[in-house]
Amino acid sequence: MSPGDDILIEVAENANTYTPLGPQDERIANDRYVLWMGRGDEPAWNVAQRFRLRADEIDEVRDEIHGHVRAKGRTACSWEVGSSATPVDLVDRLLERGLVEDDEPLRVGMALSSPPSGLSEIDVRRAQTDDDRRIAASIAAAVYGGPYVEPPPPDPGTVTYLAYLDGRPVGRATGSFSDHGVTLFGAAVMPEARGRGSYRALVHARWQDAVARGTPLAVTDAGSQSRPILARMGCRELCTIRALIDRFE
Repeated sequence: MSPGDDILIEVAENANTYTPLGPQDERIANDRYVLWMGRGDEPAWNVAQRFRLRADEIDEVRDEIHGHVRAKGRTACSWEVGSSATPVDLVDRLLERGLVEDDEPLRVGMALSSPPSGLSEIDVRRAQTDDDRRIAASIAAAVYGGPYVEPPPPDPGTVTYLAYLDGRPVGRATGSFSDHGVTLFGAAVMPEARGRGSYRALVHARWQDAVARGTPLAVTDAGSQSRPILARMGCRELCTIRALIDRFE
């Protein structure tokens, strides 16, 4: 890897550390960890990452994170342990303390620094209205199997996109834009529309908006389903992230 990959790894490994905060978000950052808290109680809305700990600090930091999350009235959070986290056996130590692996525990930080390949003719539009954003939230709930969550107010730092097939919305994704580029989140395509280019089109749309902002870089932490297509589009694998769930009452 080149020296310039250091910042790519940092951003890809710790996405919530660098994305702009929405109106309902909060971020606590210090030398030992970063905790991002969004607008929901689910672990995915409360994410701790970028751990730089000594082994004898784990329990203290865990209690501290619990305190922040409890202050929001919440009962669980995610720990995203990247390749650069310390101690190097942090995942094993956390599992010993009762944390459990997420449904898809292994993710790969990937980066795209040149135009993606695999053009698609699928129509992608930004979600402009409240109805557009509700449609996007409905697609996410249907694809991920979770409850419908009312979309947040519009946020200039995070853009929601809809993919249309034969005039019907069949996919959604978000892009969070910062000085480092765009972080790709939440891509979801309805099962009946898969294999026809919607996912590729959503990647292209977010890449093009990053280029228009003068930051031609896209990063994401990819699961097993998205890694192959992202690799074919030119994304490079840079790091790994282990996702654990910490539930407490």
